[in-house]
Amino acid sequence: MSHPHPELGPPPPLAEGGLRVTPLGGLGEIGRNMTVFEYGGRLLIVDCGVLFPEEEQPGIDLILPDFSSVRDRLDDIEGIVLTHGHEDHIGAVPYLLREKPDIPLIGSKLTLALIEAKLQEHRIRPYTLEVAEGNRERIGPFDCEFVAVNHSIPDALAVAIRTPAGMVVHTGDFKMDQLPLDNRLTDLHAFARLSEEGIDLLLSDSTNAEVPGFVPPERDISNVLRQVFAGASKRIIVASFASHIHRIQQILDAAHEYGRRVAFVGRSMVRNMGIARDLGYLKVPPGLVVDVKTLDDLPQHEIVLVCTGSQGEPMAALSRMANRDHQIRIVQGDTVILASSLIPGNENAVYRVINGLTRWGANVVHKGNAKVHVSGHASAGELLYFYNICRPKNLMPVHGEWRHLRANAELGAMTGVPHDRIVIAEDGVVVDLIEGKAKIAGKVQAGYVYVDGLSVGDVGEPALKDRKILGDEGIISVFVVVDASTGKITGGPHIQARGSGIDDSSFSAVAPRITEVLERSAQDGVVEPHQLQQLIRRTLGKWVSDTYRRRPMILPVVVEV
Repeated sequence: MSHPHPELGPPPPLAEGGLRVTPLGGLGEIGRNMTVFEYGGRLLIVDCGVLFPEEEQPGIDLILPDFSSVRDRLDDIEGIVLTHGHEDHIGAVPYLLREKPDIPLIGSKLTLALIEAKLQEHRIRPYTLEVAEGNRERIGPFDCEFVAVNHSIPDALAVAIRTPAGMVVHTGDFKMDQLPLDNRLTDLHAFARLSEEGIDLLLSDSTNAEVPGFVPPERDISNVLRQVFAGASKRIIVASFASHIHRIQQILDAAHEYGRRVAFVGRSMVRNMGIARDLGYLKVPPGLVVDVKTLDDLPQHEIVLVCTGSQGEPMAALSRMANRDHQIRIVQGDTVILASSLIPGNENAVYRVINGLTRWGANVVHKGNAKVHVSGHASAGELLYFYNICRPKNLMPVHGEWRHLRANAELGAMTGVPHDRIVIAEDGVVVDLIEGKAKIAGKVQAGYVYVDGLSVGDVGEPALKDRKILGDEGIISVFVVVDASTGKITGGPHIQARGSGIDDSSFSAVAPRITEVLERSAQDGVVEPHQLQQLIRRTLGKWVSDTYRRRPMILPVVVEV
């Protein structure tokens, strides 16, 4: 198995007749999925998603793929193929289209409807090409065939990309539920047909490669939901991804069966469920769904609320309910269902929300104590089955953390893919398919691009480091007035602390030391404000460290008069 090396340099020009594959996100992480294919000087992008921030990224709203490797080649992009409508596959599209709004978007009916609604908020009207399973479209030099796959959102597609360099199949996210709610199976017949033609490189979903066996059917959840609904005496509040239409359908079915009304809470939930209902993907009995404003007129045992926040996102509805920061107040006897899995890295945030809800008297039902979620990704047994059907000549695991990628690679090797034809890459690692063999050719920039409010890419790692220091250790500000010509102190030092746990009166012990250092520097002819600030920072920092064993941010201000 070939794998990247930290010393990889920029790739050489692509050999004539070769196909280049460059993942810009989704490898080594769960989210931010984006892969660039290049042939004959033209580019095709598959997916363009976001990653959600973790605790060590305070203040960040979203994390985007790094577009710098394609920014100078926007005119070479033939289109963006979107495999399905989850945020980690479509969420970054508006940010790429800001740079070139006329890049065509190719996807299924539901996927395009979800991204078009999102683009409306950014005031972008995209060029779109709707496709369905079985369709075959020529997109520049890329001959793309679309294959139905089953996932936790309807209308998901895999894509087979044919070029003179060979055929590449990108699975997108998939599983092989044999009893799907919408009766839309992963099309194994189509994959077998592609296998007969010859799959030169398979990019395969790795998320559940460590999990043995097969994913249980989605419909298994229905009985558990019925039990929860039957035992609930007051309101039922369900938290789910705003795109998990299959799960919401089961909630609606259970609510209808038990005589409850459903209200959607949160802009993204209301928008997505409206789209799904209008397009026929969500079956809603008449009168079942009501506006959240009418809930005061209903008895509590007839209410179901469906909201976002299943991952503990701080600004999502469920987190705000747990913090008593939402118009909907949790009361004793409410039942809360977290109808999703834990995305790695979100565990602490989710359990914090569960504890908050429990504190106010809610009965919280989650994956840890009830079967209210099944995964949307193929487990090891399904992947083995899949590889035996596809028989790829080269394999590149995608969509997963390092442990998932390596586990997926081992599954491929078990089914007969030669070890030297399995490429374990990471974001930015360039893989070339030349004369039927895939090999690593170099590396391009593929770091995190942070979205903070309206700012995109302006916040970097140094700013996040400062935020962590501020959050963990607080800040101490020092204000000093000096004579511009002599450097002697004419006012201060005035020292104040915020969030450091140090009382301002304590600084009387270090103020004389700062004065002494500045007077000595004035005698030595040091009058430049920046140098004086550095002296203050070092003096105060050493005192705080020696006295309190803390390292707050120190902000010295030197004013010349």
